[in-house]
Amino acid sequence: MSFDSTVHAKAVRLAKLAYEITAAAGSGHPSTAASLAHLVSVLMYQHMRYEPTNPMHPSADRLVLSEGHAVPIVYAACADLGVYFGLDKASLKPLTLEIAKSLRAIDSPIDGHPNPIEGFPFFDTATGSLGQGLSSAAGLALAARLDGYDKRVFCIIGDGESREGQVWEAIDFIKDHDLKAVCPIFNCNAFAQTQQVSAQQSWQTTARKLEAAGFQAVVIDGHRPAEVAQALADHARSINPDAAPVAIVAKTVKGWGAKSQQGNGHHGTAVTGEALKGVLAELDATGKSLGAIADVALKISLMSPRPQREAVQKKKPLGFEDAMKVFGQEKALASGRFATRKAYGVALRAIGHACPDVVALDADVNNSTFSGQFLGDEKLARRFFECRIAEQNMFSVAAGLAAGGKTPFCSTFAKFVTRGYDQIEMAINSGCQLKIAGSHAGVTLGADGPSQMALPDVAWFSSFATMRHNATGQPGFYVLTPSDAYSAYALTCLAAEHPGSVYLRTLRPETEFLYSPEEEFKLGGHNVLMEGSDILIITSGYMVHEVNRALEQLDEHHIEPTIVDLYSLPYDEDAILDLANGCNGLVLTVEDNYGNGIGAHIASTVARSGDGFTVEQMYVKKIPKSGKTEADLLRYCGLSADDIAKKAIAMMNTLPV
Repeated sequence: MSFDSTVHAKAVRLAKLAYEITAAAGSGHPSTAASLAHLVSVLMYQHMRYEPTNPMHPSADRLVLSEGHAVPIVYAACADLGVYFGLDKASLKPLTLEIAKSLRAIDSPIDGHPNPIEGFPFFDTATGSLGQGLSSAAGLALAARLDGYDKRVFCIIGDGESREGQVWEAIDFIKDHDLKAVCPIFNCNAFAQTQQVSAQQSWQTTARKLEAAGFQAVVIDGHRPAEVAQALADHARSINPDAAPVAIVAKTVKGWGAKSQQGNGHHGTAVTGEALKGVLAELDATGKSLGAIADVALKISLMSPRPQREAVQKKKPLGFEDAMKVFGQEKALASGRFATRKAYGVALRAIGHACPDVVALDADVNNSTFSGQFLGDEKLARRFFECRIAEQNMFSVAAGLAAGGKTPFCSTFAKFVTRGYDQIEMAINSGCQLKIAGSHAGVTLGADGPSQMALPDVAWFSSFATMRHNATGQPGFYVLTPSDAYSAYALTCLAAEHPGSVYLRTLRPETEFLYSPEEEFKLGGHNVLMEGSDILIITSGYMVHEVNRALEQLDEHHIEPTIVDLYSLPYDEDAILDLANGCNGLVLTVEDNYGNGIGAHIASTVARSGDGFTVEQMYVKKIPKSGKTEADLLRYCGLSADDIAKKAIAMMNTLPV
């Protein structure tokens, strides 16, 4: 009983600290935290292999708290153990109870939910938007496998959040990729925010779902220390190649140890004043009834000495023309036409050979995105991860891989990227760099129709181009829209080098080459394709070609435009304003997506300048439909070469004679 009584004593102490920490903050989720008191005690004080003084060690076991609002119980343990925190190795220091009580303060690294970029590196990714943690845990396990580390990744999932489909996407992914190092722990405390969980999220149904997915579901009383320890030991043994993967289903009590905190109505409520004294007394009484006394030592399982792997040696990827020849694309190179999605595939393969930390993920469309070039290369195939039709899981897995030191490239149709907006934002919040390639972007997709077209994507991603990341000072995202194969290849290579996140829009149609090997590209850059003095036309991607097709009509009206390929958002605002000043202050933007994209950003730049410019925006202003050709769709959406020419001519006619 010594082990049990010691764990009970520790659980009481941690639960009391969780209530005290949230009381000091005036907010938080202490009742959920208390339901995890025993699980966290056994995990962090006995079972996990890690060093409290070095929480960032790459070979340490990891804990992902998918149920992020329960974080006060982990803060309590870290304060009790003196786990180090800080923004970098030079600033690390032990967490104290006093610092933990700064929970949720604006100048505190102790955020309301797990948040590594604010200086709490015990966690690898931000959580709190429920349902995502198990996918991140899978990504961490994949990174460890690639690096040869035998660490385990524990993930605590709430029963309420297990309603999220992404949890089961992750379960399938873990089974597909045999990631037995991941230990899913379902905290079944039976209560969600406003009421009891559905019977579909009960511990009984959860166990049956896991068994149906091919897992061994180990059901335990989450407040019996011996059962918790045995279940974790069962998971350790399950890593044997012949065993089924293990998931733990823990029956727990929300508000454990204090009857006044149990049942419905206590979620997300800090307890203060006399009520807090009462809860602490209840916890003491519970401990006494359980014989809680620390009569044996709980010894942390420190890591056995394992050297950190050496830094990978990166090389410069092949140039575009050399890569095309090496990878058997000589005929396409000679033809002078090549789809940007295909150039992306060639670039991804070349980057894979040049940088051993680059990994590729796809969602069952690698033959369309052309990330299959990476998979089809026997030297790269082990670094390719098929995520199937589960885009949300893919982006969170990528966040875990990034947290594990990899550079993940995620590929799918740009339309389906929208399913993962929440997961992508959480990756940004975690400080994880994602490289996302959305193919078949815009209306030029053609016959497949609007269900396959990415149209609001530029607006969403470019909103992150307006902010700077706390940790790096880089834009939250660069949005890159190449117009030909040369630019697609160059921008993909730049994305790999960039220490932040990038969204690359690629096209289905074959487009003619516009650039040469000598052309330089940069993040935040643009290219002037034609210099005139009448009107500035700013565009990107496929619409660069359509603008070029409008030139004959403009020439008939003696209009000499400046044409800018604005392949990057954000961009050099001063340079664009200079070009506009040289073109009568007339600016026409042309894009193949819904509004609030390039045009909105240009209009904002012009407004801030205070100069007297005229800006007209052309973009998709109605829901498209199927069409047999790109030209059909552009005419339907009012974006054809004829439409562009008419708009430019009309703008010129507004000038005084």
